[in-house]
Amino acid sequence: MDYYAFWQSVHEEIAAGPYGERRILTFHNSRQYAGALAQLKQLKARRTGLRKVKASPLIRAFIVPAAGAFKLMRKYASLIAVEEDSRIQIHSYSSSSVAQTPPSSIPWGVRAIRAPEAWSRSTGVHVKIGLIDTGVDFLHPDLKASLASGINLLHRGMLPIDDNGHGTHIAGTLAASGGLKGMMGVAPRAVIVPVKAFDHSGAAYVSDIVLGIDWCVQNRIDLINMSFGMKTRSKALHEVVVKAYRAGIPIIASSGNDGKRGGDYPARYPETIAVGAIDRKRRVASFSNRGGYIDVHGPGEKVSSCWLKESYKEMSGTSMATSHVTGAAALLLALRPGITPRELKLALRRSTVPLLLRGGQKRARLGGGALDAVRLLRIGTRAKAGARRAEPGAPE
Repeated sequence: MDYYAFWQSVHEEIAAGPYGERRILTFHNSRQYAGALAQLKQLKARRTGLRKVKASPLIRAFIVPAAGAFKLMRKYASLIAVEEDSRIQIHSYSSSSVAQTPPSSIPWGVRAIRAPEAWSRSTGVHVKIGLIDTGVDFLHPDLKASLASGINLLHRGMLPIDDNGHGTHIAGTLAASGGLKGMMGVAPRAVIVPVKAFDHSGAAYVSDIVLGIDWCVQNRIDLINMSFGMKTRSKALHEVVVKAYRAGIPIIASSGNDGKRGGDYPARYPETIAVGAIDRKRRVASFSNRGGYIDVHGPGEKVSSCWLKESYKEMSGTSMATSHVTGAAALLLALRPGITPRELKLALRRSTVPLLLRGGQKRARLGGGALDAVRLLRIGTRAKAGARRAEPGAPE
C-alpha cells in the first residue's frame, strides 16, 4: 500500500471541500494501519489539512472530514471500512432551577442506595473513574478534592471545563466530598478523570466517544461512566467498547429517557452495564427505558447534585441513575481492584433489591432490580473470597 498516496488523496479532498461532517475509516489490517499512522505523523507538519485527522489506534481507525473520504471509499474499499460519524446526545430528561446550597448534604439517591452505610468498608479510594461527558467545573468546592486533570478532546491542551452543566452534575453524584457544608457523592474518595467529548449543547460525534474510550484504556482508567446514547448501532463504537471490556475496564451506560421498551446504544451492547432509573418509591421512573437488557436501576428522579458556578441543581434522567451505579461500582473496585467487567455486572445483578411495580407491569420486562451498595459490597467481595478458596492449596 502506498501510504503517501493515501494521505495525499485525503489532503486533496479536505482542501477542496468544506469541513463539516466526518467519517470513521477503520483498517482491516493492523500492519497497514501502523504504516498509515507513521506516514500521517510525518506529513502533518507539511500538510495542514491533515491536522484535522484524528487517530484511534485501539480500533485501527482514523477520523477524517467527510470531504476526504469519498475517493478512499472507491480506491481502498478492500482495505478500509468507512462509517458515517453520527451525532450522539447526553441523557438528561428534565431539570429545576439553580440553587446556591444543596437541599441536603447527602442527597436522597445516595441515601436510597445505602452508600453512607457502605462507607465504613469503602469510600472508593484511589479508583479512577473516566467521566466521558461535557467536562467538569474545576472550581466547585465539593469537587476540588476529587478531580484529576483529564483531557479535552474538543480543544486539546485546554482543561476539560464544563460549559453545559451535565458533566458537573454527574461528577457530584459520583464523588463529591463537600462534607456538611456541601454535598457527598456515592464514592467520595474516588478520583474523577473528566474526558470532555460533548460540547456546550450536550452533543458529540461517535468518534469523540471512540477517542475518549481509547484514551481511557491507554491511561489505565479503572471504570467508565457514559450517561448518553443514540438510537442506531455504530460498528466503531461497539468495537472500542469491546476493546475496553477485554482490557478489564467496565463501562456503565444509561439506557435512555424515552419511557419505552428497548433503549439506546451503547447501553444495549452486551459488554456494557445498562442502567435504568427509579423514583423515590423504587418504581421504574416513567421516563426510563426498560427491558431485559437493563442490569440495574439507580435513583434518577429529581436528583440534586453539583452545578456550574459553585451551585447545585435538581435533574432527572437515566444519566443521574447511571452516576449512582458507577459510584457504587467504584466502592467495590476499591476492595476488588482486579474485578472484571463480567464479574462486576454479575455482582450488580445479584445484589439488587426488587422493584415496586406499577399497575400492569411485569418485573421480567423491566430488567434488573434496584441498586443497593451494601449488598453489592457483600456479594462482590464474597465472590472474591469464594474464588480464593477454590484455588489449589488455598487455606480453608
